[in-house]
Amino acid sequence: MKLVLLLISFLVSPALLAALHEENVEYRAGDTVMKGYLAWDDAKGAKQPGVLVVHEWWGLNDYARQRARMLAELGYTALAVDMYGDGRHSEHGKDAAAFMNAVTAKAGLAQQRFEAARELLVGRPNVDAAKIAAIGYCFGGATVLNMARQGLDLAAVVSFHGNLVTETPAQPGKVKARVLVLNGAADSFVSPESIDAFKREMTGAGANYRFVDYPGVIHGFTNPDADRLGKANGLAVAYDAEADRKSWAAMRELFDEVFKP
Repeated sequence: MKLVLLLISFLVSPALLAALHEENVEYRAGDTVMKGYLAWDDAKGAKQPGVLVVHEWWGLNDYARQRARMLAELGYTALAVDMYGDGRHSEHGKDAAAFMNAVTAKAGLAQQRFEAARELLVGRPNVDAAKIAAIGYCFGGATVLNMARQGLDLAAVVSFHGNLVTETPAQPGKVKARVLVLNGAADSFVSPESIDAFKREMTGAGANYRFVDYPGVIHGFTNPDADRLGKANGLAVAYDAEADRKSWAAMRELFDEVFKP
């Protein structure tokens, strides 16, 4: 009987009952209401590193949420960031371009919205405010690189198939974050010239960075919906399972280095 009771106690222990938590959150950036998505697993620790997930140009959709959940399963509290306001997203290229251009056309707006999300994340009681990173895809990849260029207090940023071009290049000593760029070598949206310029910029700024090319891989390689979306919108994007796996592993390796003792 004692053995049975012990087994029952073990099976219903709080650690085993704990599950992935999901929460839709509203916050403000200036006068705009932002609608983000939080994911965490309290079985992974009382104080966790936080990771901001910045969406592709499609907006805050299920794909960005899935990446946040994947991070939560690894022991991070992840916030899928709303960069467009009111949770806007679309599967139509014209709409997505309009959403993105509305943010990028106004100086400082992207940073304001990113920092509002960061403030929300570091304020969570289960987040270690000294351990914050950011990852981004496509538009989001460019966004997190620009936040690193501006010297935001981030432990690491990871860009997946993100644009490398910027009007505000990093200045010497400015970049605090470890920088990881994961790029498709056949990406028609990222020119060889922009890659060379990015490497010169990071070297000149004294940044701790790593650039990884995946041969034969094109834009959007991490998103399983890329083929469908590309066909519907006439875009040169495609999913690549191997590059997806390798790029996620590279991100995990970096986070292990910057977050674990």
